[in-house]
Amino acid sequence: MTCEAFSSGSSYLHRADPRVKILCAIFYSVVVACLSGMPLQYAAFIFSAILLSTARIPFRMILRRLAVVNVFVLALWLVIPFSTPGHVLFHAGPLDVSSEGICAAFSITLKCNAIIMANLALLSTSSMFSLAHSLAHLKVHSKLVQLFFFTWRYLHVLEDEHRRMVQAIRIRGFSPRTDMLTYRTYAYLVGLLFVRGYERGERVYKAMLCRGFDGTFWLLHHFHLHGRDIILAVVMGLVTVALAGMEWMGIPH
Repeated sequence: MTCEAFSSGSSYLHRADPRVKILCAIFYSVVVACLSGMPLQYAAFIFSAILLSTARIPFRMILRRLAVVNVFVLALWLVIPFSTPGHVLFHAGPLDVSSEGICAAFSITLKCNAIIMANLALLSTSSMFSLAHSLAHLKVHSKLVQLFFFTWRYLHVLEDEHRRMVQAIRIRGFSPRTDMLTYRTYAYLVGLLFVRGYERGERVYKAMLCRGFDGTFWLLHHFHLHGRDIILAVVMGLVTVALAGMEWMGIPH
């Protein structure tokens, strides 16, 4: 599911200026990541959930994105509670589970999900081209903008190429097992994917040169701020500043 599919809705956030959303997402994410007080983390999580609910993104897509992120968070739960020194709550065989470790893992879970939900609401409601266009307007280096855009564009091309190759070997009767034939087949598959990706990149680059590409990310259309964009910036700014201010003052903890 690409950003274009996410941006097919008609919510307030879909119509907002992508430049404003990018800046809000950056500052909000940095502040949330630095929060140490648990009440502030709860507040950030609730605000992010409310923000995401206004974006009108399909619920199944939200769950899929959050599931991917929380797989990595789950890996932290398998390490942090056992490796953080502190008051021992219980023993898991030869390992000690500390209350400080559980609190740390829970804190990471809250902040990570709050950041992901806010970024889903702010960034997934714009197309990838709009985001690349906004980065160029925000004076991000042209090469970084192109790298960002072309990486997203051709990851999907490589995914399609990988799917076709997998289907081809299955049609020929390949059934994966734990033997050298399977390992060799997957090694050939990965190697062929790199070769085809390189060849596709060469063809695309030559086609772009034929069309006069000189490394410039041309901006033919320009964004314009509207009242809704100012309202979004003010709301996100107030929430971000409030969280940062209470964290700096140490209240509440």
